[in-house]
Amino acid sequence: MAQASTTPAVSSLPAKSPYLVLIVSWLLPGAGHFLLGRRGRGAIIFVTVLAAFVLGILMRGAMFEPKTGDLLTTLIQYGGFVANLLGGLFYLLAIWLGYSEPDQAGHSHDYGAKFLVAAGLLNLLAMVDAWEIAKGTKD
Repeated sequence: MAQASTTPAVSSLPAKSPYLVLIVSWLLPGAGHFLLGRRGRGAIIFVTVLAAFVLGILMRGAMFEPKTGDLLTTLIQYGGFVANLLGGLFYLLAIWLGYSEPDQAGHSHDYGAKFLVAAGLLNLLAMVDAWEIAKGTKD
């Protein structure tokens, strides 16, 4: 009588460098998952980050710029800038195409800035997820 094997099946996909996956994930949200063969997850990430970014642009949200001042202002401005930068290619294209809205008072503009930051933070979560999958610590 044959006994079932307890060793896990080897994936048919070749192993990818976690650093390559991380860079590709940052540059184009969801691309790291596509590279790892997780096409459904990659498509969901791409659409979600793109939707948040486009909503932020349509609401005329301001992009954060690194500015100094008191401690709280510095933390908010640099934190927002890093979060915007995590949007990858979406952020870079918006800047290269000349998107520059002033920071103005109003609900729509404020929510727009928050959507732009949220897009970058969602991409950060996706980057961590892709990194863990590439390292083999997550399935």
